[in-house]
Amino acid sequence: MKSKSKSTIKKIKDFFVAIIILFLVGMLIYYLYNRTASRSSRELTRQMAEISPRGGPPETIEGLRQAIVLYEEQIERHVREAAQTGVYWKILGTRLADRNMHNHALEAFEKAIYYNTNDASLYYMAGISAGYVAKSIVDSSVSAEMERDRLFQYAENSHLRALELDNTYTQPMYALGVLYAFELDNPDDAIDQLERYMQIRPSDIHPLFVLARAYFMKENLLKTIELYDTIIDRTRDQNVRREAQELRDMVQGIRYE
Repeated sequence: MKSKSKSTIKKIKDFFVAIIILFLVGMLIYYLYNRTASRSSRELTRQMAEISPRGGPPETIEGLRQAIVLYEEQIERHVREAAQTGVYWKILGTRLADRNMHNHALEAFEKAIYYNTNDASLYYMAGISAGYVAKSIVDSSVSAEMERDRLFQYAENSHLRALELDNTYTQPMYALGVLYAFELDNPDDAIDQLERYMQIRPSDIHPLFVLARAYFMKENLLKTIELYDTIIDRTRDQNVRREAQELRDMVQGIRYE
């Protein structure tokens, strides 16, 4: 009987011990949870304090408004810094292009475009540099041909993008005319771009040479001769007149063959 009583007492003790252990474990979990939550709360408080004019987390509507103003000022500062970085890359690209360092210039213009995606002049200048880099590839391997084609395509897309942003921007029109007439064997698009150019700047002489070439590629010899006559009549530069006269005579000779 005593043995049975001792066994019952032991079970009761064990039960209470288990309860105490569970209680202690629960308290430990509760303590750790509160500590983690407190740490997160302190971190949030610190972050809010950084943008609060009073050095503490804004607790009122006015405090929140002031914090928003300060945050917007920080954003505006970053925007100005990014804009200045874009200007830096544009200037660098222009200087490099002026020195015929078009590989590096192209990289600089691409970085400038990253900071300002709506600057038409950046696309135009990137297209010019890409064209020069393409023409500098003299290797005849398949990979070199592919790279040259890629760069000419890049140049075309860049000039077209510039015109998407500004459809009165004449420089990419001229650049596309040259690209189509001399590199991409596309006289129709060359004529389209150059005639648009001449509508805006009718007194320019040099685009007429490229336009004449495009019409010659289409075997429109009468129009080609007409354009050379226009150059001869308009220019005061004796060298330009002489070049136009020689080309006109050549086309005239072909016409009567």
